[in-house]
Amino acid sequence: MKLSKALLAMAVLTAALAAGAHGSEDHAKKAGPVRKEQKAFGIAGDSKAVKRTVRLTMSDSMRFTPDVIDVRQGDTIRITLNNSGQVLHEMVIGTKQELEEHAALMVRFPNMEHDEPYMAHVKPGSTGEIVWTFNRPGSFDFACLVAGHYQAGMVGRINVRRTETLKQGSKS
Repeated sequence: MKLSKALLAMAVLTAALAAGAHGSEDHAKKAGPVRKEQKAFGIAGDSKAVKRTVRLTMSDSMRFTPDVIDVRQGDTIRITLNNSGQVLHEMVIGTKQELEEHAALMVRFPNMEHDEPYMAHVKPGSTGEIVWTFNRPGSFDFACLVAGHYQAGMVGRINVRRTETLKQGSKS
C-alpha cells in the first residue's frame, strides 16, 4: 500500500512538472515582471545595467558558437542567440547537475514548457536573448535541453572571474 501511494505521488509530481515546463507553444518571453531569484550562477539582470553583449549562434550541428563565455563577477551581460538551424534550440544556464537532471526530464517529457529568465527558446531562423547578472564567481554551464540536443553535445561554459579587490593600503 505504501509503495502504491509513493508511486501515485511520483506520478502526480511528474505530471505537474510536465504541465509547466517545455512544449510546442510559442516560447516568447511572457510580458510582465521578470522573476528575480538568486541562483548559484547569478540573478536575472536589468537591461539598463548591461555591460556588454555576447552573440552566440545555435546550429543543427548541435553546437553553440562560441561555446565559452568569460565574464567578470558583477557584470550584467546580454546574451543574444541566433538560431541558424532548422529546428528549435534553446539556451539554459545552470549548474552541470541541474542541466543533467533537466535534460533527462526533457527526454522523458519532450513537450514540457518552461519560461525562466535564465533560458531562451529560439525558433529556427530567429533570435532570442538572456539578460543575466553574474554575481557569483565560478564556472557554470549552459546547454540546449531540447530532447537529444544535450546528449549530442550542445553545451557550453561560462567562466565568471572573481572581482579583484583593492589591496590594503592602496588608493581607491
